[in-house]
Amino acid sequence: MLPPDAADLRADLTRAVRGRVRFDTASRAMYSADASNYRRVPIGVVAPVDADDVEAAVSVCNTHKVPVLPRGAGTSIAGQAVNSGVVLDFTKHLNGVLEIDPEARTARVEPGLVLDALRAAARPHGLTFGPDPSTHNRCTLGGMIGNNACGSHSVAWGKTVDNVHALDVLTYRGERISLGPGTPATGRVPDALYSLAERHGAQVRTSFPDLTRRVSGYNLDQLLPENGFDLARALVGTEGTCVTVLEATVGLVESPPARALAVLGFPDAYQAADHVTVVRELGPLTIEGMDAGLIAALRASNPVETASRALPDGSGWLYVETGGATREEAEAAAHAVVTAMRPYGPTSVVVGDPAQMRALWRIREDGAGILTRSPDGGEAWPGWEDTAVPPERFGAYLREFDALMAGHGRKGAYYGHFGDGCLHVRIDFDLLTRAGIANFRSFMEDAADLVVAHGGSLSGEHGDGVARAELLPRMYPPEIIGAFEEFKGIWDPDDRMNPGRVVRPAKLDEDLRVFVGMPTLRDEPELAFRHDRGSFTRATRRCLGVGKCVTDHGGVMCPSYRATGEEMHSTRGRARLLFEMANGQVVTGGWQSPEVAEALDLCLSCKGCKRDCPVGVDMAAYKTEFLAKRYKGRRRPASHYSMGALPRWLKLVGKLPARAIEALNKAANGPLGTAAKRAGGIAAEREIPKLASRRFTSHRFRKPTFTGERGRVLLWPDTFTDHFDPGIARDAVAVLSALGYTVELPPRSVCCGLTWTSTGQVDAARRVLRRSLRTIEPWLAAGVPVVGLEPSCTAALRSDGLELLPDEPLAAALADGVRTFAEVLADHTDELRERADGATRRALVQVHCHQHAELGTEDDRAVMAALGVEAEVLDSGCCGLAGNFGFEKGHYDVSMACAERVLLPAVRAADPDVAVLADGFSCRTQLRQAGTREPLHLAQLAARTLGL
Repeated sequence: MLPPDAADLRADLTRAVRGRVRFDTASRAMYSADASNYRRVPIGVVAPVDADDVEAAVSVCNTHKVPVLPRGAGTSIAGQAVNSGVVLDFTKHLNGVLEIDPEARTARVEPGLVLDALRAAARPHGLTFGPDPSTHNRCTLGGMIGNNACGSHSVAWGKTVDNVHALDVLTYRGERISLGPGTPATGRVPDALYSLAERHGAQVRTSFPDLTRRVSGYNLDQLLPENGFDLARALVGTEGTCVTVLEATVGLVESPPARALAVLGFPDAYQAADHVTVVRELGPLTIEGMDAGLIAALRASNPVETASRALPDGSGWLYVETGGATREEAEAAAHAVVTAMRPYGPTSVVVGDPAQMRALWRIREDGAGILTRSPDGGEAWPGWEDTAVPPERFGAYLREFDALMAGHGRKGAYYGHFGDGCLHVRIDFDLLTRAGIANFRSFMEDAADLVVAHGGSLSGEHGDGVARAELLPRMYPPEIIGAFEEFKGIWDPDDRMNPGRVVRPAKLDEDLRVFVGMPTLRDEPELAFRHDRGSFTRATRRCLGVGKCVTDHGGVMCPSYRATGEEMHSTRGRARLLFEMANGQVVTGGWQSPEVAEALDLCLSCKGCKRDCPVGVDMAAYKTEFLAKRYKGRRRPASHYSMGALPRWLKLVGKLPARAIEALNKAANGPLGTAAKRAGGIAAEREIPKLASRRFTSHRFRKPTFTGERGRVLLWPDTFTDHFDPGIARDAVAVLSALGYTVELPPRSVCCGLTWTSTGQVDAARRVLRRSLRTIEPWLAAGVPVVGLEPSCTAALRSDGLELLPDEPLAAALADGVRTFAEVLADHTDELRERADGATRRALVQVHCHQHAELGTEDDRAVMAALGVEAEVLDSGCCGLAGNFGFEKGHYDVSMACAERVLLPAVRAADPDVAVLADGFSCRTQLRQAGTREPLHLAQLAARTLGL
């Protein structure tokens, strides 16, 4: 609930602050959760532009006596980044590197700076920031300071607290204080902290566990004389409960120019944990561990994933990273690890190729998301997320921890920073029933006692927040708990800095984002939601806030977020709005919610999130469901009738003679075309693509003229290839025939229904797909492979068909039987290599988003290599056109911004002899309309290379 004076608070903030002030429903909903189990709706969100803006915002909040929550990327796992106060979002403006001092090996940074941006700025000097959580490409330095983050390299470089030199901070009452070496340690705050240290120092020395990963509680040990009475480091890990950090000076470490990875395989994770102390003695940069459960979950959720195949045999693994001046030196160090470990019997592999290493690291970094869902839709949750024990006790702790889970009827797969005795796990808690929540509490209490019995810490990385703060009295004696309260009171006597965290904490089973009696949408979903047990509401719970979507590079998701930088247009932001729509407490409009409609309007339905999101959020499917419900029985946008039903209109136009089609093409960009675009909801900036004067299926190629020795294939003549680029189909037939296949076509037009699906016209999509299935039923019954040329259509046949017609056996048969053109050719790479003309060709490759999400590119790469093509596969994300999206009125600017990020600049910069390969019709259209060179399909490239 908003406080009674919320309107006055908003008005005062708007007058005082130059940054954006947002009290709207959508913003409050999106900032109501972090990456934890907890949910608290904020009063509002402020994005200050500088330190003076922060001071002004806090002053207004003080006047109104409302809490303040400084926040970074919102990836906290313990609930410390959500609260009922005013959120200060530093990511929008206070996100810069102010200074790099290579001599001193320090950096001066703002709190909203993303870690990877700091690492990039330090890299030219051979330096880096040591702590590196798996969220390194979106977590902020302010958040890392707040949580005392660690990451994979803590074995070598310690926690954030070990790398902080100085802080400039602001208290709730408006005091700006500089803390660090050389600053006067006198005044109200230092004097009070001196007194606290004198009175509690002896208890701190005996009560704090002696281990590298102690993160729970406040860093009172930094107040001890032997630690230099370091007030800056004492504030690290305070989770925004004491001050707001305005600026930080952090230490940098030398980064080895080259790195290698020794992966050790053990029979189970216990034995991997048993050997971490042996590996530590070898002085590596990293010792990370994974359980077989993580790999099983990865392979089940992502069938086209290939990186895990590089793992050596075993059911528990250690990643041991080494460094060197050269790749050879780093690999030699990795081989030395393997040699030293040989007496202990692990299997092993050494990886020095940077791309292979990145792929292996991605498995580990995506663990938190991968383990959140099982293939059958089962849910797992954080909470008991990152305990740490002395490394020498880690194996014993794991065995007892598994026994504890079994005793509570719980299951979980884990991974973690094994070299520091730190465990990450997602557990299948039942948070939807009172009995389940009672079990959750009981487990958490018993687990706390277990880790304390092993001399460990409740948190070894992510802090206490709501999840573990209530359990701190099980780890520390009452005197220390009282000292924590006194410490906070010195900095924040009003208790308005992120209250209810660390001291006087909220209950660990309150404010759960999934709660007993949570309202759900009672309508039967239009799609099957097979991976969410048939529930759209359950699907909206997939997003746990891991935040991989709020980055500006790598992969495909989320194109519109990268173009706008707005949380609403990230996968996470949309998922949260849908979740809030489903429970109806903040977003109250249901399917008619204007907030959700606005967020989904810029969703390109690219499906990038389905592959790139570690939890497998499928926003394209959610958008389809939303549009289907929103417009059921209602008038739809004009674009749904025009582009949503495009195959139907093209089928009618395709019956015209060639001269009439040529006349239509000429008229398309004149007054007639302008009127048509206006009526059809098409952006005025767009050209209407030219139709082929003769469709591929209008040729006399209907029956094969010979029977190939390799058997039959059925070519799927999709609408786009047939009507716009029939030459692609002709080249595909030529290549397949040359390889000995009998190429056949359906007796009448077929369609996957994608344009209807993407616009939420689900009933029409079902009718279209069902009719197509009946058309090709004889081929499916005979087990004849169906070959697709258009990636979006092929992907729809492989996945969307089962969502539209889950009980249709033919849909399942087609999903199993459809193959991409590259998948067919990949079976004949030796023959392609022999038959290719021997010329070396270069190509830039734009992978279609749906291919990235559903089909993969491994076979495409193998085919291009066999054809002698040196391919540079662009990490460009979505081209921005994305079917009807880029053609719709109001989307042109975002569409082109997506293309201008990487794709179009790369094509413009390429040499004239470099081919541009784009199998997707949308990608080719975007390239054509941007005025770049004519793109090719793989079928065309193969035909040229084979001389056909």
